[in-house]
Amino acid sequence: METITVYVLLSERDGARYTGMCRDLPRRLKDHNSGKNRYTKGHIPWRVLYTETYPDWSTARVREKYLKSASGRAWLSRHLGEG
Repeated sequence: METITVYVLLSERDGARYTGMCRDLPRRLKDHNSGKNRYTKGHIPWRVLYTETYPDWSTARVREKYLKSASGRAWLSRHLGEG
């Protein structure tokens, strides 16, 4: 059974966050840290801050979009004890 991971990365360089989704998180983190993404290459190195898994792309995409919204970012900060 395929699972999709929704993830939030934290830049150890400047504290920026990046939210995405993928099938293989270790490979995707390696991609981000090797500069294969236009936005993330300017904030290397990255580490995983938060993850959730979903059974399909459509469910994961709904959650990814929420976490990218202002209310989703606020929820994540509260959930991580940052505010």
